[in-house]
Amino acid sequence: MAEGYSNGRLVSPDEARELLQRGYTYVDVRSEPEFALGHPPGACNVPWQLAEGDRLVDNSDFAIVMQSSFTVIEPLIIGCRSGGRSRAAVQRLRELGFTGLVELKHGFEGARDAFGRHLPGWRDRGFEVELGEPEPDFSYAGLRAGRRAPRR
Repeated sequence: MAEGYSNGRLVSPDEARELLQRGYTYVDVRSEPEFALGHPPGACNVPWQLAEGDRLVDNSDFAIVMQSSFTVIEPLIIGCRSGGRSRAAVQRLRELGFTGLVELKHGFEGARDAFGRHLPGWRDRGFEVELGEPEPDFSYAGLRAGRRAPRR
């Protein structure tokens, strides 16, 4: 199903969609403003980095929020814009003992290969996209405040 990857399993948008239907939870590690511009339906937002003005800074609470919101064996899809942040987040989560992780290949917006060719992400596949702020239980503010992510 998913191809091998040094930090975990890497899945295509099509595979991620199937996994969501089978009970995986999508954790979007983009910043809150990016998340509000569009995300897979039912996604939770736990930013790897936080928006501060016009730049992104490391989120020192990332590990704490993930550990308080999810168990280490829960099936999670980790995704970002194009793959860089999700790769780093998966590596950190593996260090914390998370075992049910897969990473969305090419992210939500897609990526570019070494030749500059576009590699399709979630949005490019024409899959459903939610816009705006999520329900409190799925938002970073809600998860940071101690709400546990809803189970499927």
